[in-house]
Formats: sequence, structure tokens, C-alpha cells
Amino acid sequence: MATVTATAPRIALPGILKHRAVHKLLLLAVVAAILVPLANARWASGSWPNALTVDLTEPLTKASDWIIDNRDSHPLFLYFFGYISNAVILSVRAVYLVLLAVGWAGVTVFGAVVAWRVAGVRLALGTAAAFLACGLLGMWVPTMQTLALMVVAVLASVLVGAVLGLASGLSDRMERILRPVLDTMQVLPAYAYLLPVVLVFGNGVPAAVLATVVYAAPPMARLTSLGLRGADKEVLEAVESLGSTARQRLVTARIPLARKELLLGLNQTIMMALSMAIIASVIGAGGLGDRVYQALGSVDVGVALSAGIPIVLLAVVLDRVTGAAGDGTDHSGGTGWASARAGWAYALVATVAVALAGRLAGRLDWPDSWTLDIAEPVNRAVDWMTAHLYSGVPVVGGTAEWAGHFTTWVLDPVRDGLQGLPWWSVLLIVAALAWLIGTWQTALTAVLAMAGIGVLGVWKPSLDTLSQVLAGVAVTLVLGIAIGIAAARSDRLERLLRPVLDVFQTMPQFVYLIPVVALFGVGRAPAVAAAVVYALPAVVRITAQGLRQVDPAAMEASRSLGATSGQQLRQVQLPLARPALLLAVNQGVVLVLAVVVIGALVGGGALGYQVVFGLAQGDLATGLVAGAAIVCLGLMLDRVTQPTERRAKKGA
Repeated sequence: MATVTATAPRIALPGILKHRAVHKLLLLAVVAAILVPLANARWASGSWPNALTVDLTEPLTKASDWIIDNRDSHPLFLYFFGYISNAVILSVRAVYLVLLAVGWAGVTVFGAVVAWRVAGVRLALGTAAAFLACGLLGMWVPTMQTLALMVVAVLASVLVGAVLGLASGLSDRMERILRPVLDTMQVLPAYAYLLPVVLVFGNGVPAAVLATVVYAAPPMARLTSLGLRGADKEVLEAVESLGSTARQRLVTARIPLARKELLLGLNQTIMMALSMAIIASVIGAGGLGDRVYQALGSVDVGVALSAGIPIVLLAVVLDRVTGAAGDGTDHSGGTGWASARAGWAYALVATVAVALAGRLAGRLDWPDSWTLDIAEPVNRAVDWMTAHLYSGVPVVGGTAEWAGHFTTWVLDPVRDGLQGLPWWSVLLIVAALAWLIGTWQTALTAVLAMAGIGVLGVWKPSLDTLSQVLAGVAVTLVLGIAIGIAAARSDRLERLLRPVLDVFQTMPQFVYLIPVVALFGVGRAPAVAAAVVYALPAVVRITAQGLRQVDPAAMEASRSLGATSGQQLRQVQLPLARPALLLAVNQGVVLVLAVVVIGALVGGGALGYQVVFGLAQGDLATGLVAGAAIVCLGLMLDRVTQPTERRAKKGA
């Protein structure tokens, strides 16, 4: 008689418990259950414990005093940093004197001819109009000062970036070494670069140029490496089969094949250098940025706008010309290297001819009678807005009331909530968020970065800055994703938005502070508003591009099943565009942080204020600590919002 053996029924786990994210959270909960009681018993709860802080004021003050005392005597400064400083000063001065010697007409003609050769007649006319507008606004000399600084900074940035890119593109080992360095450099807000160079070089042009080089070189390095590594393998093999050396292959094949990436790197380097050159006015760079900075300090919106318009025009012209150079088209009708050389020859001949004519006529300087003062009417308009739009507007209230309500109902509760959390709970939240979308390495990096803020002793100001970033990111994502969805679903709206987004993405960060001061006054809300406007174009573009790149077959399949337009968006497009949406979140966070810190100039406070205070008062210890905290905050936010794909493991 056969025996039937009963098998115990298998208990099926709920589907949610099989999810990898739940496993991560459960493991984190177990670790927290062990560590939190120990930490709470040892250091209690609440704000970051004083026992875990390190006071760097004394050593940083001693170090800065030593550097300041030895700038003029120590061999390191005399024979290394001193030579660098002198070379920068001489280079900027030489370019500036050349621009003045050529005169306003020569500079305008040279820019127009180059734009014509590169991008056609329309951009040539636009370039000429932009330079003429700088003169009409009475900003010709500051524009030339900024342009001279830009020329030297861009050349140095391109040289440094190209060398690093060559090393990374030709060596896997160097690529692994440079990748985290370039990642960190691109995460850092621009302000963080000012403090170390001021400590070594003091305020002035050398510090401004070197800070700009450090900030603007990474895009050139990355894109150079990308272009060299992406070169067509078949072409390289064909060149190698002809017996060419490694150097010949580099010069005759790799670099020509990477032309588009190199020109894109030049474009990005120019835009970042212009943005940084304006910010560097805080440390004595002069030029247009100094005019904006001084005007913002006195809340003179008219003067700030007079200097801000040339900045925008310069940015748009440089972006369009270098962008057009990347497509390789000769818009003047010529082809080949001979045509390119002829184009530069035309530009030089025309410039020299116009410059000589201007010198003979005594018209090198922009005539004072040809200037248009917009500061007074702009300030009158601001006064009218203050009287009629700041408050008391029927139904909608006023801009000052909006700023006050946003501060009271959003910024204050978020800040108080963050500062009221126990310090260990903040670390746990950071660890959970970073681990959910990444790996344990990214979570560890984020936690260590956040803990570094506490160790530096600036826990509360950092959470204040974080509250502004979170509020700005929330508004940016709501508006940006909504506009991006609309642009992805309407070709007409996308065409209308394109020039607007182009202009907004080329404007340096400083310029965004001007309209918000005019509309909202000073405070944390205007700083957040400027950050939202600055970050919005990137979020809109990335969202629209991600949705448009969804597989058409998936869309057609959903349509055939009777899905409505809304169902397609929710169930097909948004899930498939998840990587692009996560990238939009990451870029929104990084860009908002960059302007929130600069928002200290219009009352944003927190870490940005400490950096500005340290720079203005010479208290480099306070400024350096705040700058290091900004770096840690930027690194943490980047890791929390940047998904890291785990490599799939092969197994049975």
C-alpha cells in the first residue's frame, strides 16, 4: 500500500516584500535600531552635538595669516604663484589694451565678420547689434574688461581641459582617476571656488581668472575624453594599418573625428567661464559683473539692469557663434581649410582697416553722446511697482505679499522642521534616499558629506540653505515637469519655448538676481525665486526630450488597446522616461543650490551669507568653513538625486 507523504505548504510572501528597495530599507532599519540608541545615549538627540564638532577657526586663521604674511617673501609665492599671477595680469592687460587699440568699431566689425564666417549673415547682424547695444548702454569699457578677462580665462580653461581630456581619453587608468575629480568639480557651486584662490592670490584679476579656469575646465576635459573614446574604430584601424605611430593616429584621426565634441566643449567652457567671470566680480574682477554687484548692494535695479543686459547679449552671441561652429558648416559659401584661413584673414584685414580709420578719425572710444541712460526710467518703473504692485493689488495681493506668504507658509516651516529633527534622523533620511536610488557606496558618500557639515559646526545654517533648496526644487519640478509635458505633446509650444529657453540657459547666474529684486525686494523668497527661474529651463528641456524619446512602438501599442491620452502619459510615457525625469530632478537640485548660495547677495542668508561675509571682511576662516559646507551639501544632494545603476551580475 503506497504511503502518501504530505508536503508543507509554501508561504508566499507579499509582492512588496520581494522588492529590492524594501530589502534595503529593512536592512537600514536594523542598522538604525542598533546604532541610534547608542548615539542617543552618548550624545543625546536634537541638533548636532557639540562633542562631534571640530573648531577649525584657529588653524584656518593661522594658516591664512601665514599665507598673507608670506605672500611677498616665501619662495613658493615668489617663484611659482607669483609668476602665475604676473602672467595672468600681463595677459589680461595685453588683451584689454588690444581691444582698446582696435576701438569700438574694430571690435564690432571683427565680431560680425567672424560670426558671418561661422554662422551666416543673420548672426553677424545680431553680433554687431549686440556690441553696439553694449556701447549705447554706456557699458563699452566694462564690456571690454569682461571680454579681456574672458579671453584669457577661456584660453587657459581650454588648454587645461584639453590636456586632462587627452590624458583621460587615451588612458583607462587616468580616466578612472580623473572621473571622481571632475564629478566633484562639477557639483561644487561657483562660490566655493572663490575662497581658496583668494587665500593664495588675494582679491583681484589673478584670483578671478584662476577661479574661472578651475570652474570652466571640467566640461572641456569631459567632452574631449568622450570624443577621443568615441572615435570610429574602423577608421582608427585603417590608419594603424598604414603604419602610423600613436602620435600620428592622434593628430590625423582621433582629434579630427572628435571635432564636434571638442567644439561643444569649447561652447560649454565659454558659457561657464562667462558665468564665473561675472561671479568673480565679488573678489575684484571688475568689468560688467562689478557693476551688477555694486548695484545690487545698493538695490539700484536700473544700474544693475544696464550692466546685466550686455552680459546677456555677450552670452547669447558667444553661445550662438560657438554652437554654430560645431556643425562644421561654412555659411559664407567656402569649403575646406583654405576657406577657413581666408575667413580669419578677412576678419583681420577688415578689423585693421576699421581700427586705422577710427584712429585717424579719433573715434576709438565710444562717444559719450551716443549713450542711452536706462537706469533712471528703470528705477522709476521699480518705484511705480513698489507703490502699486508690492501690496494692495485687488484679489491677487502684491509681489511683496507673495514673497511674505511664501516665506511664512513654506520656507519657515521647512527650515524649522529640518532644524527640529534629531541629527541622527537627518542622516538616516539621507542614507535611505541615497540607497534607494543608488548603491551602498553612494549612500555612504552622502551620509559622510552630511556628517561633515555637522563636524564643521555649521549644522543649522546648512539646514537653512537646504530648506531653501528643497522649496526651490519643489517649485521648479512642479512647473518644469508640467511645462515639459506640455512641450513634449505640442510641437507648436515646443517651437515657441525654444528661443525663450535658449536665452534663459545662456544668462549667467548673477543676472537672475536683478528682476527678482525689482519684483520682490530682498530676502530668502527672492533668492529662491531667482534659483527657480535659473533651474527651470534645464528641467523643461530634459523632461520634454525624455518624453519625446519614448519608444513609438510602445505608444502605438497603448493606442491600439484603447488608452486615452492621459492614460498613455501616466502608464507609458512617464514610466519609460523615468531616467530622464531623475536626471531632471538631479539637475534641478544642483542648479537651484548654485543660485540659492548666490542669493545671499539679496538677503538669502545662511551659508551664502557666511561666504560673502568672509570674502568681504577678510574673515577667511568663516568663509572657508561655509564654503566647505556648501561643497558637502552639494555632494550630498547630487548623490541623493543621481541614480547609480548597479551592474548586472552574471550567474546561474
